[in-house]
Amino acid sequence: MSREQKAVERARKAFLTGRSKSLEYRITQLKNLLRFVRERQNEIAEGLKKDLRRSEFGTPLYETLGLESEINLAVRKLKDWAAPRPVSKSMMTISDQVYIQPEPLGVVLVIGAWNYPWAVTIGPLIGAIAAGNAAVIKPSEVSSHTSKVMEDLLPLYLDKELYPVVTGGVTETQELLKQRFDHIFYTGNGTVAKIIMEAAAKHLTPSTLELGGKSPCYIDNNCDLAVACRRIAWGKYSNCGQTCIAPDYILCDPSIQDRVIEEIKKNIKEFYTEDPKKCLDYGRIINERHFKRLMALLEGSSVAVGGENDESECYIAPTVLRDVKPDAKVMQEEIFGPLLPVLTVSGADEAIKFINQREKPLALYIFSSDNKLIKRMIAETSSGGVLANDCLMHFSVSSLPFGGVGNSGMGRYHGKYGFDHLSHLRGCLIKQLKMEGVNKMRYPPHTADKLGWARFFILKHVDFGSLGRMALLALLVVFVAVILQRNYTD
Repeated sequence: MSREQKAVERARKAFLTGRSKSLEYRITQLKNLLRFVRERQNEIAEGLKKDLRRSEFGTPLYETLGLESEINLAVRKLKDWAAPRPVSKSMMTISDQVYIQPEPLGVVLVIGAWNYPWAVTIGPLIGAIAAGNAAVIKPSEVSSHTSKVMEDLLPLYLDKELYPVVTGGVTETQELLKQRFDHIFYTGNGTVAKIIMEAAAKHLTPSTLELGGKSPCYIDNNCDLAVACRRIAWGKYSNCGQTCIAPDYILCDPSIQDRVIEEIKKNIKEFYTEDPKKCLDYGRIINERHFKRLMALLEGSSVAVGGENDESECYIAPTVLRDVKPDAKVMQEEIFGPLLPVLTVSGADEAIKFINQREKPLALYIFSSDNKLIKRMIAETSSGGVLANDCLMHFSVSSLPFGGVGNSGMGRYHGKYGFDHLSHLRGCLIKQLKMEGVNKMRYPPHTADKLGWARFFILKHVDFGSLGRMALLALLVVFVAVILQRNYTD
């Protein structure tokens, strides 16, 4: 039996003990996870520094503060989320108990990514724990130092049988995917996502795929360009552009292209100094393979800002490309790096057409002072999420679902959405062995009279306020009396 199979079997055995169903137990595990995040800041930061050259203050800002917020929310709201949820009643169920009961799915596989290895691995884990599941945690082998920190330290805080950490590369992941899970939660790219879906299909396992794509950024002429470009520069070059919801390219009118480029250049200097290579807040490309991939994307495009690079350090300067054509190499795949193409369009009509001719992105960014234009672009396009007049910030809003659509992914998480997505929302109807006369309409022999009553009870909409319920109960009593009288007469 492989190490991966043993980990999954131990997790399922632990789940079947029922201990994770206890709300108190879930809250204890969540609090332990919070304690881990707070007590192990140094180890977390050191791993990220080695993997991505993440700065000292960048670690809490981009990784752990959001996790602390999500854990606190789950601890505070768990009893409400897990409670039975009453639903509206019909004339057929007025005297019954009708509700939704969230229940755990079972054993969840969480496969994380390397770009924000804590946020996108522990984030789904929070939802899995809150929902009462066991979870096998598979950190990305690409961020190897962070993976090692997870493997060594998480079991010191969490139930290591319910929440094992399995490390390794492609071989270990393939072995994990041979096992049966009750849900798979994957963050990464579309190519691997297809492999995961194929493996999941063998066990009919539902999957959440948090992917990416080319997230457009439309800049309207009617906006504060200085502020817009400042926010775009921050959203694009944070983590060296290695963000699934980074603005992938800019669409703007030709008349403002020069100013857009100049404003972004100004903000690059303000954020990362004259020499970003020496700036502690500017990271590095994760590895040599991705460095070479990004450098190849520059072919055929005109560099307006940046372009400096150093393969020995996997360094690529914040770069802006001008007058980019739709068929350029840089426009054929998600960039996932510090290259920002600027394409010109004649206005919102052309921008909408351009966006809709391509795969649905994970995010759509709109910069405009015209609220009608913003609403129009939302109505006439499709994307995982939309953010107007800023970048990235929708990821931090726990009251919004985060996830993709089409090629940018499926499923959602954050806050209650993560809890619901990793729960089975079980429909419950509890009737009594009384008022059997009401059921006469559905029992054979079927007659025109019975069909008439069935049509009335099934199709009639009634507002069930307190008076409505009393009136309906009275009507039911009359109905039962009529049925009984007919039976007696017959």
